[in-house]
Amino acid sequence: MKPHKEPISRRVFLQGTLAYGGIAALFAPRIVRAAEEPVPRRSRISYYYNGEIHVNEIGQPEGKPLTSGHWDFKPSWSKTGDMLVFFRRLKNDPDVGKWITAVHIINVDGTGLHPLSDGTYTDFNPTWTRDGKNTPLWNRKNAATGGYCIMASKVGGKPGEEVALTDRRYSSWVHSALTDGRLFVASAPPNLGRGYYLMTPNPDGEPKFERIECELARRGFLDRVSVSPSEQKICFEYQAGFRTKGMAGRTLYIADFDVQQRTITNPKPIANEAGKPFWIAYPRWIDGEAAVIYHSGETGKNQLYVYRLDDGSTNRVSTNPQANYQYPHGEAAPC
Repeated sequence: MKPHKEPISRRVFLQGTLAYGGIAALFAPRIVRAAEEPVPRRSRISYYYNGEIHVNEIGQPEGKPLTSGHWDFKPSWSKTGDMLVFFRRLKNDPDVGKWITAVHIINVDGTGLHPLSDGTYTDFNPTWTRDGKNTPLWNRKNAATGGYCIMASKVGGKPGEEVALTDRRYSSWVHSALTDGRLFVASAPPNLGRGYYLMTPNPDGEPKFERIECELARRGFLDRVSVSPSEQKICFEYQAGFRTKGMAGRTLYIADFDVQQRTITNPKPIANEAGKPFWIAYPRWIDGEAAVIYHSGETGKNQLYVYRLDDGSTNRVSTNPQANYQYPHGEAAPC
């Protein structure tokens, strides 16, 4: 990725600020071009870096991590832009489904860390609602059935205060959310069957499920789905067939998403169209929906890549080829 270059006038101004010594330099005279364009702020992302959670500008070397001394995974940025929710691995196992984890929230500045679950369950892939309530959501494994139920808590919540949004008798997994409060889920509710749904939570009873139609889903399954900020597009991993063991060889797609008709159409592969057997995962929207960021690579050395929708280009944006980058997530853009 080419380094960001600021306009000459801005660089001269910043250099002058340093030379004159801090804030006093702001009052030093400077020539301003009448038609000078503002310098756009670089995109920020949260991500996993060798087991730590980082917040950083895309394409910049790592600074101080938000967390350290643990194995922390899959940060998701709140729509309000000030918090991350992630899960911490407390017990490892060769079978990921047997991990023991705890969901945590932390402020983007590294303060305010607090757990939402007590570390006795397998809690995976947290995200947030987009309805203005800032509700953290995640998926909890049912050890008896092997399925999952969708859990919800609150900012400042304590372990034990979380509630189940779906029944444990059938499996459900929350991927993303809409501003109207509905959730994009994979589920197998009774009398409806397995599929993808927009689910309206109902704390006092059964949730409402509305099926999403997708031609690709008839031939395989969608995973790590993320609805774009405008809710007119989605990005996701796709695996042909219905064999659930292993995740290598997936193709990343973007597609049109019609919330009213509940349809996914015009799918376009953006990475690994040939389905080659390596790990490529977790596509997420950045820069509004001008680009998609994801991780890919060999075990222990995944790197971050950005696909640009306007020109179809793909560039590596992580800076340390020897490190392990995973789970990138755009600023203030819940999954």
